[in-house]
Amino acid sequence: MLLVIDIGNTNIKMAVFDNDEIVMSLRLATVTGKTSDEYGLNVKDLLTAGGIALADITAVIMSSVNPNLNYTFEHMVRYYFKVKPMLVGAGIKTGLNIRYGDPKELGSDRIVNSVAAYHTYGGPVIVIDCGTATTFNVISEKGEFLGGLISFGLKTSADALSGNTAKLPKIELVSPPSIVCKTTITNMQSGIINGFRGMVEHIIKKIKEETGYKDAKVVATGGLSELIRADGDAIDVFDRTLTLRGLNIIYKLNTQK
Repeated sequence: MLLVIDIGNTNIKMAVFDNDEIVMSLRLATVTGKTSDEYGLNVKDLLTAGGIALADITAVIMSSVNPNLNYTFEHMVRYYFKVKPMLVGAGIKTGLNIRYGDPKELGSDRIVNSVAAYHTYGGPVIVIDCGTATTFNVISEKGEFLGGLISFGLKTSADALSGNTAKLPKIELVSPPSIVCKTTITNMQSGIINGFRGMVEHIIKKIKEETGYKDAKVVATGGLSELIRADGDAIDVFDRTLTLRGLNIIYKLNTQK
């Protein structure tokens, strides 16, 4: 079985693949101060609860946007799973032609999502990842990563609004009942979520105009992606497992002869 690990700024997502099928998925909070043993025991307990033994894992691939945890997880994998993890980075095969100013600056999460989207849905495709930050990636019909843009995330916006104002509270990110709302909390929810939807729709429109990809499929992923769903949405597919499946694809590209 293959264990895939996606280390993000807020959460660490993992999945166990058996013959390209996800048999288990799990999520941990990203805590920089945790040791490799603490993470190792967390993962071991969760896998065991799902009926998977450490010895069942024969290979591991990782992507990370948090360099502070790279060594911690590499050490954890070597000690608990007795294998050397594959790390998505410079020199790894992706099946894409990365047309970026400096490919080393490109986040591994953006590469992984783009690989999964192109292999699953074909090109041209626009990939949106709604996480701590929101990234937009554009892949051509020939499998060329053309670039994209990075913007604020929903949670980042909510935290900034409550953290920088004296009377606005922290809120739960849920879809508001309407555009015009009657309480401070629902006013904030409406402003943040509908404002975010508007930003996403505008950026998608401008990307299609600039690239000429009028019929490009738009795929959204990330824990908060469902919050931007709306009537007449510009997004075609919401795919919560995109990153995990992208890691599985990259592992196969780099191991199969």
